[in-house]
Amino acid sequence: MSALHEMMARHAQHGRVTWIGRRPARRAPVEPLARARIAADGLEGDHGRAGKRAVTLFQAEHLAVIAALLGRPSVRPEDLRRNLGVAGLNLAALRGAELRIGTARLRVEGPCPPCSRMEEAFGPGGYSAVRGHGGWYASVLEAGAVALDDRVRPPDGQGPPPGGEAGPVADRAVDQAASAAPARRRST
Repeated sequence: MSALHEMMARHAQHGRVTWIGRRPARRAPVEPLARARIAADGLEGDHGRAGKRAVTLFQAEHLAVIAALLGRPSVRPEDLRRNLGVAGLNLAALRGAELRIGTARLRVEGPCPPCSRMEEAFGPGGYSAVRGHGGWYASVLEAGAVALDDRVRPPDGQGPPPGGEAGPVADRAVDQAASAAPARRRST
């Protein structure tokens, strides 16, 4: 493996789940959850579909970017209509890789382009503000459970070196991502 490939395969820290949302039906409001079960066809009770797009993820740090592009103080995670928010781990660097999220194992398949609903959620310019920040879709390799604050781990050998995880950095990333979104009620 070349030095570049080795660098691209390493990650400074594990991530954390900052958001879980279920979309019970097309166009229905997204339901925030504290925990969920991920089955072969995605989050249980979600209207998503099996296959490469079974679970949708977004980079929690991008909420602040989207808000800035919209000229707003904040953006709510549910407005993106994705299943899981992840902070502290660059999802874009994991395309094609496996992730352990809670007890589930997913493969990051590709980017989720924003849908036309972004104009409804954010007004004119909403679609463009979310471009490049719309998240990622993933297939389910192994069903399992996920809860808020669960660790998100890249494949074995691609995480931080033993004893080298920047815990306080990960905690700051989660705190910053959480502060970018307004307070919300979390339910099961």
